[in-house]
Amino acid sequence: MYPGEYTFLFALGMIFAFLDSYGIGANDVSNSFSAAVGSKALNLKQAVLIASVCEFLGAFLMGSSTADTIKGGLIDVQLFESQPELLLLLMVCALVGSSTWVLFASSRGWPVSTTHAIVGAITGAGIAGFGASAVHWAEIGKIVSSWLISPVCAGLVTTGIFLLTKFLILRHDDSLRRGLNAIPFYFGITIFINVFYIIFKGSPGLSLSKLPIGAILGISFGVAGFVFLWCLFFMRPYLKRKLENDEPLRWYHCLYIPFVKPKTALPHHDTDPSEKIDPSDDGKSPLSPDALKTMNLEEALGHRHSQETVGAVNSGLAALDDTPKKSQASRMFKQFKAKATKGLNEDITANSKMGEIHDNSTKYHPVTERLFCTLQVLTSCFASFAHGSNDVANAIGPLTTIYYVWKNGAVDVSGKAPIPTWILAYGGIAIDIGLLTYGYQVMATLGNNITYMSPSRGFSVSLGTSLTVLTCSKLGLPISTTHCITGATTAVGLCSGGGRKSVNWKILAQVGSSWIVTLPAAGLVSGLLYALIIYSPHKM
Repeated sequence: MYPGEYTFLFALGMIFAFLDSYGIGANDVSNSFSAAVGSKALNLKQAVLIASVCEFLGAFLMGSSTADTIKGGLIDVQLFESQPELLLLLMVCALVGSSTWVLFASSRGWPVSTTHAIVGAITGAGIAGFGASAVHWAEIGKIVSSWLISPVCAGLVTTGIFLLTKFLILRHDDSLRRGLNAIPFYFGITIFINVFYIIFKGSPGLSLSKLPIGAILGISFGVAGFVFLWCLFFMRPYLKRKLENDEPLRWYHCLYIPFVKPKTALPHHDTDPSEKIDPSDDGKSPLSPDALKTMNLEEALGHRHSQETVGAVNSGLAALDDTPKKSQASRMFKQFKAKATKGLNEDITANSKMGEIHDNSTKYHPVTERLFCTLQVLTSCFASFAHGSNDVANAIGPLTTIYYVWKNGAVDVSGKAPIPTWILAYGGIAIDIGLLTYGYQVMATLGNNITYMSPSRGFSVSLGTSLTVLTCSKLGLPISTTHCITGATTAVGLCSGGGRKSVNWKILAQVGSSWIVTLPAAGLVSGLLYALIIYSPHKM
């Protein structure tokens, strides 16, 4: 094979890598912000826009080490040394199989593992080409074991965080005071974990990742100490005045709260909705129920006739209006805009079937729960960053191999070829587009349909999940963030007061079934496609 040969396969690889990354954003976005939206700490639009930034940064800055496992650690690439074009074709088929399954599952709202999909697709194509001996079964076994271990580990970590919060703060009568005192510690610990993992895992382009462990701990403690002091002298007084004293403060007041004079709380006015209806308003407004009770049949018919008359007059005036109508292009643009932003305006928290399950969970003081909203947003950003760093490998790993073989006409046997920065950016952008347009489908399942979610529970789920994901990601182990978030969400549900009755086991069974089907489904599509191409007759 000559360098630059088979450009059409490289082009196909680019297309299906984009689709696979798009599917990652559409499906796995729920892993990061589903809890925040389910607990209503954020609305869907806010969550998607924040996640877009965090996902891209995680993929761009820290998405390289897990990609090494995906791009060459699953099959024996030495088998392709004499025919590197076959490895190029294999990775293209793997991306086709993975993206096809992930997009199909996303369209049905199934939270599947995109890691499962790409591992199954590469394995299936490898078996189709060279038999079972082409696959590194030890590596596959390590990955499969991580699928079983990761939800348990994430569940245990989340359980510890939530139970600590529950027994130290939430269950007490003075929970608000306890929460205010604990907020600086929570922020300090969360920031320490964030900074430590970002520097410790690092990126090949960041010199900080080469620092000794002592220096990394020192930097992490320094940043966490600064945040702790800021929360103690600024954030805590701000939350106390806003939540306890009900002062109408804005978010930016927390930056200089000691210098903000006390503000009087705004009065709350309860109005009767029927008082807002004016029956005499141009004949269009409906009559209030009280007015209908005092009106006889003749008056009611007369009022209806007047409405119809006014409607006819308005229609006639509209016909005489010579104002130019909106152009076809303008209407088409509005329709396109409505469809493009559909994913930002869905209500994923409304589900009447979850009422009984949610009722089985213990509810804590709502004002105390609000203390955890900011923490939950922070940990959701951390989880999103972790997700981008881990799952972008599912698409850019094969694309990196495709690009290397196409550019050099050879196989990277060492597996040490650096991942181009533009490929990391390419995968991150595609994830964001999938997240923006289609992420709401799966987010509803993990955010609201497994168990009751509140800010304190969501904070525990996000922090527990991100700790598990980033630890394994540092080891280069492509675990499933879907498994971690599901394990963490289930664990929080079991600790919510109602035991097994606080968890929707039917949804969990459906999620588990989709996990089992994912690997063979993607492997079958990829393997059949690869076998069909390499064993087909060809013109000499």
